[in-house]
Amino acid sequence: MAETKRPNSPAASYDGPPDYRVIGRHGVFPQTSHDEIERINFLAQMNRHLAARVVPGVKAAYDARVAPAFAAAHGRPIATRHEARKAMLEDPAFCTWSALRRMTMEQRQQAGRWTVIRQREDLNARGKALIEGDDRLVLNPALEIPRYVSAVDHHCMPGSYHREYAPDDFTNGANYDHAGFVTTGGLLGKYSDGGGHAVVQWVKKNLPDFAPKKILEFGGTVGHSSLPLAQAFPDAELTIVDLGAPVLRYGLARAKSLGINNVRFVQASAEDLTGIFEDGSFDWVQTTMFLHELSTRALRNIFAESHRLLRPGGIVLHVEQPQYAPDMPLFEQAMRDWDAFYNNEPFWSRMHEMDLDAEMERAGFDRAKIIHGGVYGVVDREIFPDAAEDNTEDYGRKAAWHVIGAVA
Repeated sequence: MAETKRPNSPAASYDGPPDYRVIGRHGVFPQTSHDEIERINFLAQMNRHLAARVVPGVKAAYDARVAPAFAAAHGRPIATRHEARKAMLEDPAFCTWSALRRMTMEQRQQAGRWTVIRQREDLNARGKALIEGDDRLVLNPALEIPRYVSAVDHHCMPGSYHREYAPDDFTNGANYDHAGFVTTGGLLGKYSDGGGHAVVQWVKKNLPDFAPKKILEFGGTVGHSSLPLAQAFPDAELTIVDLGAPVLRYGLARAKSLGINNVRFVQASAEDLTGIFEDGSFDWVQTTMFLHELSTRALRNIFAESHRLLRPGGIVLHVEQPQYAPDMPLFEQAMRDWDAFYNNEPFWSRMHEMDLDAEMERAGFDRAKIIHGGVYGVVDREIFPDAAEDNTEDYGRKAAWHVIGAVA
């Protein structure tokens, strides 16, 4: 039988995510039944199908129907991503893909939520036993959650990262961790940490003499992108700052059960850490897929705070999906904008059109010392040997990111 081929990669054989059963478990990972596993497998396969087989059809419909119809009606080509998106809303190809993609996200959240809710008491007890009395968890029950967070169930997760349903709650951390496989499809490895390992590889390649002693990650949630930094620099102390108590509790329990002990978890707003950390406290400040969840004002405050917290010669790195540059096709921009309109990411569109170099300079960084680069999620070949061959572009889920940063 001839080898199965997929769009955009004529020679590769990869045709879907691995089985959910092969991913890594740890001491606070939720228990999953046969039916729960198969539900996650189905949703991961559906996401893969949408990316590999449906998105190329949306592009074909845009080229053959949407763009020509717009030009005929307006006497000119489509000029902006907003015009492109609105024009595609009139075409069944885009509408079908969009509805199915939203469905997989909603079902992913409900599937993960049901799994953790049915075992919440046991999960919270297991987590509490792992972290009770550990001073590496610093919570602030009086912390006010800003409206740009509290008003949004990010990517359809009820209560986002911060909502608590019981004392000492781990629920939303567990949901975020165990069912994220639906979205990543295994492309981020056994412990969903391929993004963090990619950042480590980039730093060691491009800054080979860099030996940080104190590292800070903003918005680190349960530590997917953070723990690889702690593993790569075992003599450093890593601090994760996040607004959500459930993800921080879960993150410490997860780190301890994985044997990673040079990490602290602090509940605070990264917009203003005065009174918690002094000026010049860190060698490295990091964010990974975090900026798009910030209002413009919050992003500017966090850029300024990262400048304040870095020692001279320290680095800040922000890892994100690529900006909407003039050379990015309008179809791609419109497809990437899907998250802003249909995936509860209201700041996505605005953030990706910003001039981040200018924002870094506004925060106090020297434009001549701004860093640009790119990273690709590190694949765990042990569980997913063919994933490295996958170059299907689904405009927002691919494990390929831009790095913007600066040297203080």
